[in-house]
Amino acid sequence: MARYSKGEARSWAREHLKGVSNVIHPSFSANLKSLNEQGIRHDVRLDETLGFTGALLISEVAISIPEYRQFFQIARDESSKNFHLVHHASWNTFEDNIEAVRIAEEEGADVVLLSYPSNFWPKGPEDIYDYTKRYCDATSLGVMLFPLPFWGFDRLHPSDIQADIIRRLIDDCPNIVAIKAEGAMPGIMGFVECYRKFNEDVVVTYPLESEFAALAQFMPMQYSGTSNTEYFGATFPKVFELLRDGNFDEATRIYWQLHPARKAAQANSAYLPHTLFIHRMMWKYMGWLQGFNGGPSRAPTMRLNQRQLTDLRQGLIRSGLEPTVDADAAFFEGRFPC
Repeated sequence: MARYSKGEARSWAREHLKGVSNVIHPSFSANLKSLNEQGIRHDVRLDETLGFTGALLISEVAISIPEYRQFFQIARDESSKNFHLVHHASWNTFEDNIEAVRIAEEEGADVVLLSYPSNFWPKGPEDIYDYTKRYCDATSLGVMLFPLPFWGFDRLHPSDIQADIIRRLIDDCPNIVAIKAEGAMPGIMGFVECYRKFNEDVVVTYPLESEFAALAQFMPMQYSGTSNTEYFGATFPKVFELLRDGNFDEATRIYWQLHPARKAAQANSAYLPHTLFIHRMMWKYMGWLQGFNGGPSRAPTMRLNQRQLTDLRQGLIRSGLEPTVDADAAFFEGRFPC
């Protein structure tokens, strides 16, 4: 059950939605027929050990809604009471998303990251408003808005979700608690506009560590999420605390230390403007390099080749982050095969 009422959602988020949230991918059995409970529990524990304060439970993979309930149950059971779980509202239809959010409500989600179905093709900004409001009206959980180029909304406005629509949604939906402001990415104007206009109302954040580490030196932010910052191990939660404490010199020193790894991640994400879809297997490998379970992924999934694996591993080595010494072949089995 939610830790707050719908009317308390914003005050809860302002008080509790803090620190760094990364992502947790579901782990599967070797035959891909079921979830791998031990692997999931390991990833949740490691998250907290590394200093993350929460995680997005990824649904944008080949997982059924009943399995997602099990995924949530395992993660909630394994996590501490202060570790917040973000529901990934990324299902095929509005109806599927409502079924899934009921599960999230029942199984202890703290907040929702709102995506839009792949077949959702709004004719105008009002359709985006209507879908979002219907969703918010249907749940008592706090909702994080997510302007992002992936949705294809830039044909309606360059910022992906224009500011006047966001303003109406904030005014009309008391359980909108945050904005993951990636509109018009890779530019930062979408974030800057959201921060300037809405940061007094809701928690506004930019999740990508490369820009966050710079922006937070001028625009204080209490939260960074959600993204695959587990690629850097415990380093980004450490940088986040340095930024919050005003220790900008040390945060900047670490920023430059991480640059080889950052460049490797960026180079291997060059496909994004063309596919509008995240390479979840690659993200899972990036976490595995830092001790996460890894393991097999269900089709359909993008594939990995040796060049990508080598680039990502060498990026960490050049940044002094000491990735696992396990051979890459072990990733496809996972640390806790079952």
